[in-house]
Amino acid sequence: MSEPTVSDRHAEANALLGAVGVSRTRIDSATSERASRAWWDADAGAYHQTHGEFLGVDSADGEFVWCPEGLHEGDMRFLGDVAGKSILEIGCGSAPCSRWLAAQGARPVGLDLSMGMLSRGLESMSGSERRVPLVQAGAETLPFADASFDAACSAFGAVPFVADSALVMREVARVLKPGGRSVFSVNHPMRWIFPDDPGEAGLTATIPYFDRSPYVEVDEAGSATYVEHHRTIGDRVREIVAAGLSVVDIVEPEWPEWLDREWGQWSPLRGALFPGTAIFVCDKPE
Repeated sequence: MSEPTVSDRHAEANALLGAVGVSRTRIDSATSERASRAWWDADAGAYHQTHGEFLGVDSADGEFVWCPEGLHEGDMRFLGDVAGKSILEIGCGSAPCSRWLAAQGARPVGLDLSMGMLSRGLESMSGSERRVPLVQAGAETLPFADASFDAACSAFGAVPFVADSALVMREVARVLKPGGRSVFSVNHPMRWIFPDDPGEAGLTATIPYFDRSPYVEVDEAGSATYVEHHRTIGDRVREIVAAGLSVVDIVEPEWPEWLDREWGQWSPLRGALFPGTAIFVCDKPE
């Protein structure tokens, strides 16, 4: 059997990084982090060309979109009343969510592994008087003191791309104040069993749901250029609870009738049949 090849949907980043094939080999945190930093640096330009408008990256005050289904924090209020609260955004990318939080009166800090993504965020804020502090760091070792934040959030940032997501949950619990809230969105775990395709090919299950081997794109030398990790719904809940947080809600957004755009593997076709996103709402006990 021939080695599977990478998708051409990220041709620019794949060309820069020399990605030629796909592996299902387990990798450690350092390897995963190194691959993710390089990937998001390489893909930052193309990513924003494709998704920047939808995410409100260049709007005056940013936007807080949780997922490709278009759920907005202004409508959902998963984080509650944010005015006056210190909020850490993990995997902030170019930080449109943090900028939106700042416009609502919060005191956000954006954290991301990729300087390419953070630089795009700095560019978006260049003409604004409202500046959000941005920090380059990984999610498995948050560079903040215990009980530093009233809330933490992550909209498809960091959690699916780290080797040790249980450690991320513990780190989030550590930096949260008692009574704080953590909300994060990820690919819905059931999407793992389907090919990463928005069309009919993406409707046939091909991979076991219980196979936790990561999806890894590799170069000719076998070095990882892109990594995405899988956890089941149960895995996510156990990691949250083991970190000392409680699960308040798990939201599985339906595909909205008004939305006809595709986003990678997300599409109206697939969205009409099964969820593409899972949003976990968690609290730290008082």
